[in-house]
Amino acid sequence: MRTDIFARLDREPEPPKIEAPRMSRHRIALFGGTLAFYLAIVWAVLITSWLVALDWKVMLFRPYQQWPELHPFLDYYVVLGQRGPTAVMVACWLGWRSWRQHTLRPLLVLGTSLLLLNVTVGAVKLGLGRLGPHYATQIGSAEMFAGGDIFPSGHTANAVVTWGILAYLATTPRARRYLSAVSATVSLGVGLTTVYIGTHWLSDVLLGWAAGLLILLALPWFEPLIARTEAWIFAMRERWRERRGGARPAPVADTGPQPVLLPQSMATDGLTAEAVTAPAEPALPAGHAAPGVRARAHTGHPTRPGSMPVAPAGVRRPPPHTERGPRAGSPARPMTGG
Repeated sequence: MRTDIFARLDREPEPPKIEAPRMSRHRIALFGGTLAFYLAIVWAVLITSWLVALDWKVMLFRPYQQWPELHPFLDYYVVLGQRGPTAVMVACWLGWRSWRQHTLRPLLVLGTSLLLLNVTVGAVKLGLGRLGPHYATQIGSAEMFAGGDIFPSGHTANAVVTWGILAYLATTPRARRYLSAVSATVSLGVGLTTVYIGTHWLSDVLLGWAAGLLILLALPWFEPLIARTEAWIFAMRERWRERRGGARPAPVADTGPQPVLLPQSMATDGLTAEAVTAPAEPALPAGHAAPGVRARAHTGHPTRPGSMPVAPAGVRRPPPHTERGPRAGSPARPMTGG
């Protein structure tokens, strides 16, 4: 029982686990509604409906000429939707969180969302090939399949995904609400800014909002893949450390000669543990006994207090004599007279 307790205490504390958001019914319903809105925008532009006429009205209104005093500020504000600067800023924050929490999930979630963004939005951009307002050739036309790449708006979709990741990875409901409001405000402002400076149609921005929201809503389906990727990366790191460090023998402390337990047969032959473990003594001329030998000759065998002397293992000690007399086998001393 005590062994189990000490084993638990010796274990390193595990990093805090962050529960991934589950795909609830509400989220599935929201995903389905956003997908239907996405397809409706694409269809309305393909058939050159009233949405395309609205695009032209906003473009001919030229908002950048109506409010020129906003132009310097909005030129900098639109950077919040560019993929390079925003990805670096968010990656720095999530990298710090990964280091503090000893997990790669925040960075892997960001990488997965940006990969989905590049694949989905990029494929639709190149497939539909819509031209921007500055390159339009015919008033009232949808300008589709003309070699462009602005539908949907990449700035808008990137703003939704990049800043929405912070809300997706929030650990408390209160933080998630605040970060969701910040993400919605930033992405809404970035989309309207692109319409103001004339780089996107209004329908491009609407489709960009829907595209970014679809990626955020679909991320829980990729959580198992993210978890497996994190486990694989940690396993590869441990293997690399083992190969780099190699098998090093544990250092042995020099504690001097250790006592040796001798078999009974060796003890009966006159060998003792002291003779085996004792260090070698310097050689002396013939006829002189070593100091250690003289000392052992006088000390004899060790005794325990309050008991009889201890004999080597396997040697029988003769029974004690009540009277002191001549030893067995020794010559008798002659008796001499007075």
